[in-house]
Amino acid sequence: MTLRQPTFFLSHGGGPWPWLDGPFRRDFDWLEASLQALPAQLPDRPRAVLAVSGHWEAAEFTVSSARAPGMVYDYSGFPDHTYHIVYPAPGSPEVAARVIELGAAAGIMIADDPARGFDHGTFSMMQPICPAADIPVVSLSLRRDYDPARHIALGRALAPLRDEGVVILGSGLSYHNLRLFDARAAEPSARFDAWLDRALTDPDPAARAAALLAWEAAPAARMAHPREDHLLPLMVAVGAAGADPATCIYRQNDLRGGITVSAWRFSADTTPTGFDRKVL
Repeated sequence: MTLRQPTFFLSHGGGPWPWLDGPFRRDFDWLEASLQALPAQLPDRPRAVLAVSGHWEAAEFTVSSARAPGMVYDYSGFPDHTYHIVYPAPGSPEVAARVIELGAAAGIMIADDPARGFDHGTFSMMQPICPAADIPVVSLSLRRDYDPARHIALGRALAPLRDEGVVILGSGLSYHNLRLFDARAAEPSARFDAWLDRALTDPDPAARAAALLAWEAAPAARMAHPREDHLLPLMVAVGAAGADPATCIYRQNDLRGGITVSAWRFSADTTPTGFDRKVL
């Protein structure tokens, strides 16, 4: 019997951070510990991971179907060796086909891209979660119109994957304003994070979805997300979660000098993980 897998909204950190050293790398030590702890939160070894990356946008939802995905080095200004990273996890054309099938059953068009590789929203997240790279990973794009309702609906359509051994990981960042990514972001990031936690932990799934549909009205919303590309993976994870409650599994308020960022698991299991660090 296959046990139902949780869904997650996770931070993938900055660029190719797992392959770096120095102060920038140290910013993500707490994130790394939380991601390394994620496999222990799963009821069983997953058949595959479906990664919804904030770094892949397309006119229509699109799924990667390569059996051996390549790499997409979608960053700049990092050391030369980071443009030769290989995360050698296999893909799964079978899971990709199932994603397309489930979308079609819900009236949602999902295109197929057999050439798409892993972008850093996927491989920088997966490296600490599964360093052996021995679990198939399928990537799923955002839809370029950024419509939250469409992304929640997509998650609902894909919910059956959870009972088929597939873990759905929304990969983004709860605060993503690169022009305000230092101590000046302490107050707006904390305000938005507090609102987001209240919205996600609402025990009424309809109220949770309604809050996310109106996310732009949240405190400091557009300061936290001038573009919502790093927030929309959350919508897919929440849609797939159904009525499962949210548990904050990672939080720190000292990223880059004071930014608050968080991650959540959606599951009947509400056991806390202990990765909540607050520096006053």
